[in-house]
Amino acid sequence: MDRSQESLRILHVLRAPVGGLFRHVLDLARAQAARGHVVGLLADSSTGGEPARRQFDRIEPVLRLGVTRFAMKREPHPSDLAAIWRVRGEIARLAPDVVHGHGSKGGFYARASGFPPGAVKPLRVYTPHGGSLHERPGSPIFLAVERLVARRTDLLLFESDYIARKYLDVVGAGDALWRVAKNGLRPEEFAPVATGPDAAEFLYVGELSSFKGVDTLIEALALLHAGGGAAPRLVVVGAGCEYDKLAALVERRGLNRHVAFYGALPAREAFALGGILVAPSRAESLPYIVLEAIAADKTVIATDVGGVGEIFGPLRDKLIPRDDPQALARAMAGALRRDPTEAAEERAALSRHVASHFSVDAMTDAVLAAYAQALARRGGARPQTLEAAS
Repeated sequence: MDRSQESLRILHVLRAPVGGLFRHVLDLARAQAARGHVVGLLADSSTGGEPARRQFDRIEPVLRLGVTRFAMKREPHPSDLAAIWRVRGEIARLAPDVVHGHGSKGGFYARASGFPPGAVKPLRVYTPHGGSLHERPGSPIFLAVERLVARRTDLLLFESDYIARKYLDVVGAGDALWRVAKNGLRPEEFAPVATGPDAAEFLYVGELSSFKGVDTLIEALALLHAGGGAAPRLVVVGAGCEYDKLAALVERRGLNRHVAFYGALPAREAFALGGILVAPSRAESLPYIVLEAIAADKTVIATDVGGVGEIFGPLRDKLIPRDDPQALARAMAGALRRDPTEAAEERAALSRHVASHFSVDAMTDAVLAAYAQALARRGGARPQTLEAAS
């Protein structure tokens, strides 16, 4: 039987249940369960708050291996040893065919749990989601850890061509098989979101972190105001460690009446708050917010970083350089002046490109096919139980 069609027991391991990584895992787990696979999740219990709890409550009924949460530290910590042992115990209890780690910490736990003597031997899969590769790609500690756990990596799955190139260049594949399975959207997300009557001209949705370049967006807005004429407004939706710094920058630039900060909101709810979405990131892998905004018929201004060019495809020349407030201000001013018919045609072309290349079904197909290839590569053997291995 084709292993991509055979029912597998799949355990996903992640740390923080927030952001695009969490969405990727939930979409993949739900789609795998819908295809008859037996799926479960392991995640941190100290992050995500009430929104994460609601998401877990919604998906748990379809996960036959359930949801297990316990404390996981973001940075290296002595408690990592206990967490690895806990993951190892859950693997022994649930006997998955596939253990799929997501993000640097989830990927570390999923693979490092295979080192102790007597550990069970499922297929061990790792999807890096970009964070560590943005923060410390060349650091000796990062490289040492990645190369250590590479010895327990059967399959590397990347969410964009960009992150695949970067990881393979910095870390290397070792003996692992590697494939690309790009983030995707659900069919119902390809529906326009109407802009509210009191919406701002510009909108940012995402984490408030240095990688997202919100400071560049604020500086660009200040340049537009300094040029005279109209005084466009900006709505910032999201939360993060840079909030105080960004709020102070807004005050220094005299934009308090023109910039409104919201907390985290669902993307499609946020889209009604502004006319033009701006994604001014300094680093990305394959950002869901850009995919979602295009599917919702929003005009998008974005920087040419990471896998954003893959999303824009034939319209990649519309992207702008990162860290350039002047270029961003020109793009924003141009978007305000643009002929509505021409803008609508460009939005429709982008939406068609995204719909044909970035779907949850295609992502799930690619992941399951990669599992099957990796299982066949090592002989297709089912994992040993803890008792049989010891």
